Amino acid sequence: MSNEEFHLFRDSIHTHCGIYFDDESKYLLEKRLSRRLATLNISTYKEYYQFLKYNRKKDQEMMDIMDILTTNETYFFRESFQLKAFTEEIIPELIKKKTRQGIKTLRIWSAGCSTGEEPYTIAMLLSDLPELHGWKIEIIGTDISQRVLQHARRGVYGKSAFRATDETYLKRYFQEQEDGHRITDKIRELVTISHLNLFDSHRMVMLGRMDLVFCRNVIIYFDLTAKKKVVESFHNTLCDGGFLLLGHSESLMNITTQFTLRHFKNDMIYQKPERSESAGMP
Repeated sequence: MSNEEFHLFRDSIHTHCGIYFDDESKYLLEKRLSRRLATLNISTYKEYYQFLKYNRKKDQEMMDIMDILTTNETYFFRESFQLKAFTEEIIPELIKKKTRQGIKTLRIWSAGCSTGEEPYTIAMLLSDLPELHGWKIEIIGTDISQRVLQHARRGVYGKSAFRATDETYLKRYFQEQEDGHRITDKIRELVTISHLNLFDSHRMVMLGRMDLVFCRNVIIYFDLTAKKKVVESFHNTLCDGGFLLLGHSESLMNITTQFTLRHFKNDMIYQKPERSESAGMP
């Protein structure tokens, strides 16, 4: 792959979904795309770029590229300190607020849900809270990779997915079968899995308002421009007072000032200010 070809592929991928490869990542991109050349029986990157731009199957090809470029390493109950803040501090605050408003609905979005461990973890945690019995709970898991979404919809997991899972959850919410452990229907019914490119602003609007957005270890793959665009979409999607939960190594510093950083007992979480607070912001 020449430097010119690398820049063409890099720019196409960035425009499509925000994932950015710097010059040091040329070998990584070349190695991963080489799988597609082999599959399509294409001999040069120049020919492959022409295929990606002009072939009638170009949209499907870009989806196949997303499958091989995205990193999908995850497991149940990841980042336990944050989940503790979620169940012990954030959810009680939302319950109190919504009860005052006479509302018994909770909508949560897992953006970049990969193979489904995150949205199913959220569903299990909420199912354990008696205060939410009788509430309408909707958890939406989305990802750009069709391959991982198929896994998430199937809901069957091997041993590595349970490295941080307490045995009681395994017994209560999974059924053992030959090829792994299958999530129970009780939990699956709370979760909707669907395909979404975070750069697709039209589809983002169709999601509707959310009380919480989990987007952990996703925006680290974006450059600053892409991060700003996606975080702006999260801000627009969240209800006033809604929460944005990022990965432990991620921050909104230099990206936006539209969120307040709340210091909870178990973790620090970003919150969209209530309308009255927002009105006074510069």
